[in-house]
Amino acid sequence: MTQAPRRVGLVLARAAQVLGEEPYYHEFLEGLERVLTPSGVSVLVQVVTDREAETATYERWAAQQRVDGVILVDLGPDDDRVALVESLGLTAVVIGDPSTAQGLPTVWTDDAGFAREAVGFLAGLGHRVIGHVTGPPGFAHTQLRRGGLQAEAAERGMTPLMAEGDYSYEGGRAAALALLDRKPQRPTAIVFDNDVMALGGLAAAAECGLRVPADVSMVAWDDSPQCQLAVPALSAMSHDVERIGELAAQALLAALAGEPAAVYEAPSAHIVARAST
Repeated sequence: MTQAPRRVGLVLARAAQVLGEEPYYHEFLEGLERVLTPSGVSVLVQVVTDREAETATYERWAAQQRVDGVILVDLGPDDDRVALVESLGLTAVVIGDPSTAQGLPTVWTDDAGFAREAVGFLAGLGHRVIGHVTGPPGFAHTQLRRGGLQAEAAERGMTPLMAEGDYSYEGGRAAALALLDRKPQRPTAIVFDNDVMALGGLAAAAECGLRVPADVSMVAWDDSPQCQLAVPALSAMSHDVERIGELAAQALLAALAGEPAAVYEAPSAHIVARAST
C-alpha cells in the first residue's frame, strides 16, 4: 500500500517585496527541502500580510488536514502561536530561541552571543560609538540581538545608538540616515540586522557624503552573495542558513515520528571581514 504524501507548512508574515529582496528564506528553504524531499515530504509556503492572516492559515490547514506539521518563525516572547498550533493538533518546530518555544522542538541560533561578537570585532578596530539598525522590535531575535549588542558595548565603555528597520532596502536606508544625522555624535560603525538593510546603509552613507569604511564602517547580519558583490564588499556576521533549514527538517521529521522535543543548535556564526570595515 502506498503511503499518503506528507506536507509541512511555513507561513511567512512579511511584505512580498521584503521576501523578494532578502536571500535568507530562499537559502532556508533549500536546506529544508534537501532533507524533506528524500523523505517524501513536500513544503507548502504561504506568504501573508499580518498575524491575523497567519492565524487563519493555520486554522484552515488544520481543518482541511492540508499539512502534517508546521515551522514557526519570527516568534516573540510568550507568543500565542505556540498554543494555537498545539490546540489545532499541528506538529510544530520553532526556529528561534528556546525561551520562545514553550517546550516545542527548537532550532536555536545564539543571537545575543553573535551580536556580542560583532561588537567585539568593531571594538578591535577602534570604534567607540556604534549604530544598530534592528529588525522589527516584536521579534524575540531582534530583542536578543539588541540586548547582546548593548550589553557588550556597555562592558567595553562604548556608546550604542539604535534605529528600527524592517528588513527592506528602504528601511535600512532610512534607519541609517537617521543614525548618520545624529548630532553631535554619530556612529563610526553600524551593524544591520540583515544584508538587504546594509545595502541600504551603503546608499545612505553615499547620500551623506561619507566614505565606507574611511568615515563609517558597516557590518551586515546574514552573509550572502549580495554582501560579496556590494561596493565596497560588506563585512558580515555569517552563518550557515541552509544548515539551519536542514536542522529544521530533521527536527520536524523527528517530531512527526513521535520523538521527544529537543533543541538543535545551529553552527556558530562568525565574522567575515571585507572592505566595508
